[in-house]
Amino acid sequence: MSTLVSIVVNCYNGEKYLKKALESIQKQKYSNWELIFWDNQSTDNSRKIFENFKDSRFRYFYAEQHTSLYEARNLACKKSKGEFLAFLDSDDWWYEDFLSSRESFFNDKNYKFSFSNFHYYFEKSDKFKVLSNKELPSGKIYSSLSKNYLVAISSLIVEKELLEKFNFFNPDLNIIGDFDAVMKMAKIEEAYTIQKPLLSIRIHGKNFSDQHRKMYFQEFKNWYFDQERDELFISNKLSFFKKFLRLYIISLIPKFLTDLLKKK
Repeated sequence: MSTLVSIVVNCYNGEKYLKKALESIQKQKYSNWELIFWDNQSTDNSRKIFENFKDSRFRYFYAEQHTSLYEARNLACKKSKGEFLAFLDSDDWWYEDFLSSRESFFNDKNYKFSFSNFHYYFEKSDKFKVLSNKELPSGKIYSSLSKNYLVAISSLIVEKELLEKFNFFNPDLNIIGDFDAVMKMAKIEEAYTIQKPLLSIRIHGKNFSDQHRKMYFQEFKNWYFDQERDELFISNKLSFFKKFLRLYIISLIPKFLTDLLKKK
C-alpha cells in the first residue's frame, strides 16, 4: 500500500488564487493523500471555494481564533494522519507529478525531507523563471543553504516525525518559520532533492512589499543572533553574514526603486 501524504494548506482570505491551488492538488497522479485545509478565520469566499470541491480527501478546519501563520501551520499539522507532510501556499500551485516524483523518497529510509526545483511566476509580467538552472544541492545541505537558500515551503515534503522533534514550526515567526525549520532539519538529516521543477511560486505585490522585506530582515536578524553559539552556524558564519547584509540593504530600498533597477 502506498504512503499516505498529508497536504497542509493554510488560508486567510485567499479567494483570489485558491481555486487553482486546490485544483492542482486534486489533479495529482499520486492518489494516496489527504488535504488539511486550515481556514484562519477568512472573511472572504475561501470557504465557499473549498466547498465546491467534492472530494472525500478534502478535510476542512475553521480556526477557533485567528493566529500567526506558523501557529496555524502547527495546528493543521496536528490534525494530519499521514506519515509525510507536504505544504502548499494558497497562491502557489503544484504540477501533476509533484507527489508521484517523490515515491522513491517515501520508501527510502535514509532521507527524512525532500525539496524540488520550481518556477517563479511573476504575475505582473505574466512570465515564468526557473529557480535554478544549476544542479540543486542534495544530501548534507546545511552549508550549501547558508550560501544560497533554495527551499520553498510549497516544494517541501517532510516526515512528520522529524518535524515533531522540533514541535513543528516556531509560532513566534511570521515569515521565516519554514527557513528556520529547514535549517534545523539540515543540521541532522540529509535532503532528497528533485532537480526537475515541480511547481510554480506566484510573485505578486503582497509577498514582496516594503513591509514584507523589512519584517523578513528583522526576523532573520533575530534568528542570526540566536545561532551565535551553534558550531555548525559558526563554521558557516561568513555566508550567513553576507545574507544578513544583503537583506539589510534590500530592507532599506523602497520597492519602486528595486523595480526600476530591474527594468534597467
